[in-house]
Amino acid sequence: MANLETFDAVVIGGGPSGATAATDLAKLGRSVLLLDRAGRIKPCGGAIPPQAMRDFDIPESMLANQVNSARMVSPTDRTVDMPIHGGYVGMVDREHFDEWLRERAAAAGAVRRVGTFERIERDSDGTALVCYRPGQGRSDSPAEQVRARAVVGADGAHSAVAKQCIPGSEGMKFVSAYHEIVRTPPNGGAADFDGTRCDVYYQGDISPDFYGWVFPHGDTTSVGVGTAVEGFSLRSACTELRRRAGLAEAETLRREGAPIPLEPLRRWDNGRDIVLAGDASGVVAPASGEGIYYALVGGRLAAEAVAEFLTTGKASALKNARKRFMKAHGKVFWVLGILQRFWYASDKRRERFVSLCADPDIQYLTWEAYMNKRLVKARPGAHLRIFFKDMAHLLGIVSPISSQPSKNAARHG
Repeated sequence: MANLETFDAVVIGGGPSGATAATDLAKLGRSVLLLDRAGRIKPCGGAIPPQAMRDFDIPESMLANQVNSARMVSPTDRTVDMPIHGGYVGMVDREHFDEWLRERAAAAGAVRRVGTFERIERDSDGTALVCYRPGQGRSDSPAEQVRARAVVGADGAHSAVAKQCIPGSEGMKFVSAYHEIVRTPPNGGAADFDGTRCDVYYQGDISPDFYGWVFPHGDTTSVGVGTAVEGFSLRSACTELRRRAGLAEAETLRREGAPIPLEPLRRWDNGRDIVLAGDASGVVAPASGEGIYYALVGGRLAAEAVAEFLTTGKASALKNARKRFMKAHGKVFWVLGILQRFWYASDKRRERFVSLCADPDIQYLTWEAYMNKRLVKARPGAHLRIFFKDMAHLLGIVSPISSQPSKNAARHG
């Protein structure tokens, strides 16, 4: 099979993770094939922090909107506003954002190809053969093959690469997510809608174990829900959420559903020449569901690991993708996992969780951690106060909120 095309790396999946891996490897002078299915838009709230803009050279022109506050809605419809001082949450439209990332990979030298991955085979010398069906959708075209010295599996939460090649991947846990993209009503419509505010609903009938969201993207708005409870009707919950948000009559532009991983896989590589990235490796933050930033990071770390593998020939280098990710973000994922399992377990706890969000120290540290992706060291006393306040809420010593939006956070501007 010596006449087959050979690439240093074949990246399977062209979302934020795969496109970033392809870009970084191409910039290093490696020959890269970026294989992606066309026409698929991932259901996503679209939130992206300023740190992602800085780390991955994303221009503000890619943002559909900038959000400067969040509103938390409790099971009893009490609300807590969390203003962002000195920063923002960026909102991207995945249809345009992902394509921009793929175009950047091509500009860096990656070869783009539309097709559906089918399987990994092996050449007579042991080199990976990536088999795919060219074209969009269910193509009748004959399958094609390319040789790959290394493979990056960035093909989503139900990764075919992971299922075929990575031991343990079949045990990945998921939240099922569904959202509807609606046209943002002029002037916010009749409801209490704010185009610069994200609304998060912690209500058991909207989601028994996760949350519902209303995220404004400028001309459009994402209204969505997620749950790991089998049999729960996401579409019915989304319809009810739209009613509560005052968006029941807004024009529906599209509907999308997809799984969201709940925790990173314990293994991301096959010990030979394949490594996972993005949703395929499970890097979506628990509790928040934040995935874009961590997908970008995962793609970059996969590229670094592959580059090291291609240079040294040592398959052990592929393990560095997971090792470096968990060193940087493992503690955050652990804490958020505990938060989700405890606070999202019942409406009584969700009520107290929203109450906790009214605390100015928690608001300050939450936004600092979200926007800048680092532990906040500027105000160490706040961590101690949060510990005691959190314990008080855990033990039920503090009563749930009894008023509308908190205004205390302004002093942390």
